[in-house]
Amino acid sequence: MITDSFDNQSEAKIIPHRKENAPVVDACIVTFSHIIEKYVQEHYSLQQIGQSVAVTGNLPIYQFRHHGKTFAFLKTYLGAPACVGTIEDAAQEIQTKNYIVFGGSGCLNREIAHGKVMIPTAAYRDEGTSYHYAPPSDYITVKNADAVAEFMEQSGIPFVKGKTWTTDAFYRETVRNFEKRKAEGCISVEMECSALQTLCDFRELNLYMFLTCGDLLDAPKHLFRNGDGQYQGTQHDAGHFEIALSLAEYIAQK
Repeated sequence: MITDSFDNQSEAKIIPHRKENAPVVDACIVTFSHIIEKYVQEHYSLQQIGQSVAVTGNLPIYQFRHHGKTFAFLKTYLGAPACVGTIEDAAQEIQTKNYIVFGGSGCLNREIAHGKVMIPTAAYRDEGTSYHYAPPSDYITVKNADAVAEFMEQSGIPFVKGKTWTTDAFYRETVRNFEKRKAEGCISVEMECSALQTLCDFRELNLYMFLTCGDLLDAPKHLFRNGDGQYQGTQHDAGHFEIALSLAEYIAQK
């Protein structure tokens, strides 16, 4: 059974090792959006300091200075295995405990206002990666949810806190499973949160995550609420990178 996969009694076959000259940064900001990656490339002075190597294409890891702090920035792939693998690679290229991750999600509750920042407090482990980083459980607690909420409140950014459903199979979000997760208090569905939190727990890193509600599942039919090229309020909204950057500054100063 996949739920029996966690093994902390023997050594991994592939062990990540941080490079001796890995630069120190205050935090690493992670996006899933190629639109946001392009925005950051055009608006910030980036220096490539490493990369995550993959057969599907190498992912550059950048460094930049902002308001006296040094941050890393990278775009990762969707899905728990790819995202966790990218963060594992990044942790070999840079030195930081803090990872700011933001992306899109589906909304499981129609009463939640579109455009609000969604802060996951716990994630349902409907994916395979997390069971290699933590003992089995239905949910994993997202430890720094309160810190993210505190930042949003101080910044005057509308937000809502709640559970999220992390799944590997977005084409298999069935009505019955949707109803179960919503009844348990899940307000969003995405593909990475539970795996990222178990990774960070295992590697003693700090995850700070927020989500943007995109498509609506709490409707008779699956509804995409933004058309092509309409980025405002979506995971491609450059304003959300600016929120992530301000959150990174906030964390670095604590």
